[in-house]
Amino acid sequence: MRILLIEDDTVLGAAVRDQIAADGHSVDWVQRLDAAGDAMAGASFDLVLLDLMLPDGRGIPFLRRLRAKGDVTPVIILTALDQISDRIEGLNAGADDYLVKPFDLAELSARIGSVARRYAGNPNPIVTHGPLEIDLAARSIHRDGRPVALTAREWALFEAFLSRPGQLLSKAQLEDKLYAFGAEIESNTIEVHLSRLRKKLGAEVIETERGLGYRLGRA
Repeated sequence: MRILLIEDDTVLGAAVRDQIAADGHSVDWVQRLDAAGDAMAGASFDLVLLDLMLPDGRGIPFLRRLRAKGDVTPVIILTALDQISDRIEGLNAGADDYLVKPFDLAELSARIGSVARRYAGNPNPIVTHGPLEIDLAARSIHRDGRPVALTAREWALFEAFLSRPGQLLSKAQLEDKLYAFGAEIESNTIEVHLSRLRKKLGAEVIETERGLGYRLGRA
């Protein structure tokens, strides 16, 4: 997934960014709401992590403006505001989850995965696809009963296909899922990752439409 992190605390922001990257997601980190607006205008994000107290304003009005425009991007609030009234306000403004600081980074990863599964239309973390049994929560795969080890990038790429079964994804769309703004990307990076996925999961797992893109193979 491509995630937008809106957080002005540099220590926490760096820790969250590193956690997300280690999970295989791409992350764009901004520290102001105006920068967040610019980022969302220039790219498509799968999820937003939103602090509520930013140098140029509060996160709740920002979230309300997003929802008023019809933007349905999932939003998880990360904040030190821990009163019940604060949580109610955030959820009523359109947040999908609310996590109070300080929080465990592993819990953040679990909540990101949970929200992503709900938006994909299947909250069940166990998915089967042909000979593959995929545990989205544990980020593990078994093929014909045997475990298969994927790198973080390979997992993120495969997850992008799982969340859009049957949908054709272009090379540019896949690069957006794996890499943040400004990242240097080799011209054949996606092809290399896809080749490794096919070797590990089966040649039929990803189908190629020449000149158009790639899609999840039929189970």
